[in-house]
Amino acid sequence: MATHIRENHGLLAGAEKRLLVWLAERMPAWVTSDQLTLVGLSSMLIAGLAFAGARWTPWTLPVVVLALAANWFGDSLDGTLARVRNRQRPRYGYYVDHVIDIFGALFLLCGLALSGYMNPFLAIGMLVAYLMLSAEVFLATYAQGVFRMASFGFGPTELRIVLAIGALSLVRDPHVSLGALGSYRLFDIGGIVAIAGMAASLVMSAVRNTRALYLAETVR
Repeated sequence: MATHIRENHGLLAGAEKRLLVWLAERMPAWVTSDQLTLVGLSSMLIAGLAFAGARWTPWTLPVVVLALAANWFGDSLDGTLARVRNRQRPRYGYYVDHVIDIFGALFLLCGLALSGYMNPFLAIGMLVAYLMLSAEVFLATYAQGVFRMASFGFGPTELRIVLAIGALSLVRDPHVSLGALGSYRLFDIGGIVAIAGMAASLVMSAVRNTRALYLAETVR
């Protein structure tokens, strides 16, 4: 696990990496990776609370966008800062980062379930799909030595952007028209698409990794 390869084929991965290195090289000495990790965790709690608060007023939704930006800053920069300063703790960083990601998903999706903008069962379905996909990624990282951060060109950063755009769209109109199919809540449609996308990623990754491991360890 200490020597696994990080693989990110997200649409913004190249530009994001350059920006993160630029930021890390300019961080004050008193800023630590652990502090950034805490920023990432606390911002997801704030995003969840802001979504929950939108049940009473939509004007908490811009707070979701700010919290997602803070989460990107903390969650994406902590590891880059450690690498730039050559103060890496691979096993500690891998474990803590992904435990926090799990709690962050829980905070965010609980907030969505309470917001009134998404069917609570869809929010639960998204959480289940996320946890199943995460488990497959963690197992593949252990077995293959490669940590894949994106599927279909979407990694954590791209998903944050989509979620932020969706949150701002709710202020104007929480519904979307599907023509003859009628009008539905935007985040219900988004939840269905997200569950389908994660399910497809899970199946494709499981098949790919099973095949690769089978060929690598064929008994002759």
